[in-house]
Amino acid sequence: MRSGLLYSSQLIEAVKSRWRNFYYRSLGVRLHGYIWMRQIEIPRNFSDIEIESHCALDRGVVLLCSGQPSSRPKIRIGAHTYLNRHTFLDAIDSLTIGQHCAIGPNCYLTDHDHGHDPQLPPLEQPMIAQPTTIGNFVWLGANVTVLKGVTIGDRTIVGAGSVVTRSLPADSIAVGVPAKVIRDRGLNSTP
Repeated sequence: MRSGLLYSSQLIEAVKSRWRNFYYRSLGVRLHGYIWMRQIEIPRNFSDIEIESHCALDRGVVLLCSGQPSSRPKIRIGAHTYLNRHTFLDAIDSLTIGQHCAIGPNCYLTDHDHGHDPQLPPLEQPMIAQPTTIGNFVWLGANVTVLKGVTIGDRTIVGAGSVVTRSLPADSIAVGVPAKVIRDRGLNSTP
């Protein structure tokens, strides 16, 4: 009896996910193949988002593209990437996540921030954007923040709670506020 209920629940979630694929594709989100989608939020600028096949977006994920719609995607998510619960992608220009990435719960990734003119209130500051790029096979732990203009190299791991303010090289492990490389993963070293 219990396995029947579990199967029924999984079937319902699969149907809901298929419906979300159809719904967001019809609004203009560029979906390539099937994407596992729980209850996500895409408030506007649907055509500014591109997601490759075999990705999974868990409950509470937000994909926010601000500013004028663009002819090219502002948010790109590579194939086989997983965005865990309540992750927030916030782009006005270019935020790219590579293939086979694991993004932990409650992460915040952005490609912009506000100016710092002391004569203007915070919400009247101009937006300043720089492309943010997450390489392939990257793992971001829970509650990681990645700020504008950062590039995280392939196969890098960023520890939970870290704030990435500067680019990180490939094959490294970084932690802290601000995140600093604490060791090389040693993937290219010879014994």
